[in-house]
Amino acid sequence: MDKERIDEALELLWLLNEENHHDLNRFRLSSEDDGIDSIIIALKEGGLVDISNEIIRFTEKGRTQAKTLIRRLRLAERLFTDVFEMNDDTVIADACKMEHILSEELTDSVCTFLGHPQTCPHGKPIPRGECCKRYKVDVEPVVTRLSEFEVGSKGKITFIVPTRQSRLSKLNSLGITAGSVIRLLQRNPSYVIQIDETTVAIDSEIAKEIYVKKAF
Repeated sequence: MDKERIDEALELLWLLNEENHHDLNRFRLSSEDDGIDSIIIALKEGGLVDISNEIIRFTEKGRTQAKTLIRRLRLAERLFTDVFEMNDDTVIADACKMEHILSEELTDSVCTFLGHPQTCPHGKPIPRGECCKRYKVDVEPVVTRLSEFEVGSKGKITFIVPTRQSRLSKLNSLGITAGSVIRLLQRNPSYVIQIDETTVAIDSEIAKEIYVKKAF
């Protein structure tokens, strides 16, 4: 059985699980693989899924393998979007290719390089890796939290991960959105950033939720 077809089936099952769907028929209908029934057999025989009463669930082996694939995919999407500023269609196509070929070591390197992002460009969570647990940054990340940004530095906001949706709306009203070019003017007693000719003060908790790519 083609490994990429197995990988794509595992990825699909992960996505359905994120939406709390475990129905075997839902999985079958959601697949674009014409040979999905043979794929399902291969998944079961490979010890990657358990099927009972028309419910399909990951085994521990299958979940680990799917988690690795999703992590690679979403980190690749973040890399192509934040660093190379590629358009969305190209990002999706190339990220899907990279998820099958990235090694674990290279995946962790990309994650560290980006500053251990929590979500992909579409807002879906990126599974944590060992490098995230250690949170040891061996190279200066291209994308970093505003709270870790250097005073006086200029950068572009790449994404915001608010703990509350209302906070995102407030930031938007202040002009603090993905794509905005800012300069950090001070850290204490609050973070003060300049956007165009406007200065805005935000607290440290909000600064931790804003990710910035330094302008060179």
